Amino acid sequence: MKFNWNYPTTVWVGENRINDLSEACKNLHIIKPLFVTDKDLVNLPFIKDIISENLKKFDKFNIFSNFAGNPIGENVEEGVKEFKKNNCDGVIAIGGGSALDVGKAIAFMCAQTRPIWDFEDIGDYWKRANEDKIAPIVAIPTTAGTGSETGRASAIINKKTGIKKIIFHPKFLPSIVILDPKLTLDLSPRLTAATGMDALAHNLEAFCAPGFHPMADGIATEGIKLIKTSLITAFKDGKNIEARKNLLVASCMGSTAFQKGLGAIHSLSHPINAQFNVHHGLSNAIFMPYVLTFNKALVEDRIISICDNLNLEKKFESFLNWILDLRKQLNIPHKLSEVLEVKKINLEKLSKMALEDPSTATNPKKMTIDDMKILYEHSISGKLF
Repeated sequence: MKFNWNYPTTVWVGENRINDLSEACKNLHIIKPLFVTDKDLVNLPFIKDIISENLKKFDKFNIFSNFAGNPIGENVEEGVKEFKKNNCDGVIAIGGGSALDVGKAIAFMCAQTRPIWDFEDIGDYWKRANEDKIAPIVAIPTTAGTGSETGRASAIINKKTGIKKIIFHPKFLPSIVILDPKLTLDLSPRLTAATGMDALAHNLEAFCAPGFHPMADGIATEGIKLIKTSLITAFKDGKNIEARKNLLVASCMGSTAFQKGLGAIHSLSHPINAQFNVHHGLSNAIFMPYVLTFNKALVEDRIISICDNLNLEKKFESFLNWILDLRKQLNIPHKLSEVLEVKKINLEKLSKMALEDPSTATNPKKMTIDDMKILYEHSISGKLF
């Protein structure tokens, strides 16, 4: 079945909706697209098929794929040069979070004269942008985790500082999103687990973030439920189309909900991603129970309030145990030290970066640099609060 939604943007959902890509471009008046995907995806058979099929439908169809996971500013700069050199008029971004983030940033930066770092998600920096020639974007996720397809920002690493920056503007939000679960069927169990836990982190932190936003809370609650019902199924049976569809939607919901805010899971993750190139979903999964127990005094009532909806006993510990068991079933390491050599971890440097991360501001419990250091230490030792 096919569904068309209009929240928070136009979203086309269903099997084989990738066949509607040319129609999406037509709707946005894109006749010379830049097809953006990462270097690992571009040679996969299903991406080659998409490219081959769409080459017939456009007079000019250019491809940019010279980047990998955890993209840097220079990747965006190179993509903008390709966009301008070929007189492109829109972006088709397809792939995981990195491809979507790069594609969105290219579409945005093709209209700017300032460096990308001038649009970091601080105050009203976004108002510095020239909005006139920001290119339209069609976003097509092939993983179910980041939710970048419904986000108004891109996560890009500043190579000079080694810090992952959140670049924001309302027009980063793609104009049309295509959610086709068939594009995620070949996702490995390892990536299914990591991206699924990323989506869970988005929904969970959005729900726990302070502030009044009942719409975001409702979306996050349902997103968590979809992950609970479908993540293990997709991990064990990657061809289960219903589970794949549910995870794509849950991912979309997470990034829609986290306009309310995120928290220390992301604050701790971003420095690890930037410094050690660890997959973002994996690091989020590792930090999740440590941050959850650290915040317990301020989130316990909220967590208990959703246990009925998740068919869990109405206790904070029941929810925590579900998280711990879920990670175990997905083969997610319990400790950061199982992923990185402890001797390579500079706690002072990482703690400072984590404290300065934009996600820290909406953590339920106010953070200090010592708190960040303790959380890193606990994640290395495996000790929960």
